[in-house]
Amino acid sequence: MAIVNENHLKLPGNYLFAEIGKRVAAFKEHNPSADIIRLGIGDVTRPLPMACIDAMHKAVDDMSRIESFKGYPEYEGYDFLINKIVENDYKKRGITVGVDEVFVSDGAKSDTANIQELFGLNSRIAVTDPVYPVYVDSNVMAGRTGEYIDGKWTNVTYLPCTSENGFVPELPKEKVDLIYLCLPNNPTGTTLTKEQLKVWVDYAAKNKSIILFDSAYEAFISEKDVPHSIYEIEGAKEVAIEFRSFSKTAGFTGTRCAYMVIPKELKAYTADGSEIGLNRLWYRRQATKFNGVSYIVQRGAEAVYSEEGQKQVKETISYYLSNAAIIKNGLESIGIKVFGGVNAPYIWMQTPNGMDSWVFFDKLLSEANIVGTPGVGFGPSGQGYFRLTAFGSRENTQAAVERFKTRLKV
Repeated sequence: MAIVNENHLKLPGNYLFAEIGKRVAAFKEHNPSADIIRLGIGDVTRPLPMACIDAMHKAVDDMSRIESFKGYPEYEGYDFLINKIVENDYKKRGITVGVDEVFVSDGAKSDTANIQELFGLNSRIAVTDPVYPVYVDSNVMAGRTGEYIDGKWTNVTYLPCTSENGFVPELPKEKVDLIYLCLPNNPTGTTLTKEQLKVWVDYAAKNKSIILFDSAYEAFISEKDVPHSIYEIEGAKEVAIEFRSFSKTAGFTGTRCAYMVIPKELKAYTADGSEIGLNRLWYRRQATKFNGVSYIVQRGAEAVYSEEGQKQVKETISYYLSNAAIIKNGLESIGIKVFGGVNAPYIWMQTPNGMDSWVFFDKLLSEANIVGTPGVGFGPSGQGYFRLTAFGSRENTQAAVERFKTRLKV
């Protein structure tokens, strides 16, 4: 008799965005003529930079010739891409990262979900609340989170981030082993200063904890004193793994390419207290479970760092941040309190009159035909909030703001 991993059965309902899709499909079935504007899932809409397209075309041609054909890629990625990552994302910021500390992958979602495999099931996790659901759900599947009671997992430490505390999480009262930090944050769009992040690095060093630092939205940072990498903080290489992605930076959501950095200084421990380097442990995991990212895609990612690629990426990011400003200013003009939208492509709004997040979702869909994301789907502290993305077209963004002003009854 085949026995299932019953931890999977603990997952409550649908994955957040699957539930949104289900509700929108039901609404569309009963309202087939409704013109729905989707500002929910954080998927991009602008085309890939032409520099990436050109590079991938050339890479396809490479695959047609014996002398340039590529078979299985390296598990950790091709040197031509890793060298560009090290030079542009780290060295230019005064950060030393070795080429053997970078691991190219098919997405930050995969990496942030899979990294927990390196750690014991008795490791206690802490997550900022609200937070990207994959962090918690992947630990549920592993059997690390306990039971789900009143919207919370019993073995998870929640670090509330709300308007009341300025979206700055407090250090946990109990000792935790793994700390998920997403900065700039998804879903709130907020971030921390270097001084605020240093507090977490110091905590991790003192408690032999590890910070899992999701920096997928780093390219959207526009304010000074906001770190682009956790490794800008002294001591971070001893306590942190960093995740980066080309998805939102260069539109690779459908092309799939990302990377993570695991410094050689980073250690975890066996039950008897022996130190284990996580860099080679992750390499061994990847060699067993991952076949690498295709040569064609990695050539496209490499082109992001070309002069033309950088120019085109900055234009795209500017486009999305302009959308964010349109949403932010538009909602504020009708008295809605909003956060984010400055260092990230997300607007985090308080629901009118303290309305339940899912009730507001249905109201916004039915009255204005706009799809957003209920804040409570990101964690219990997201109740009473709602996320909108700036990844739509300019036309849809402007139309959505106009519908907020003219259709929504609050």
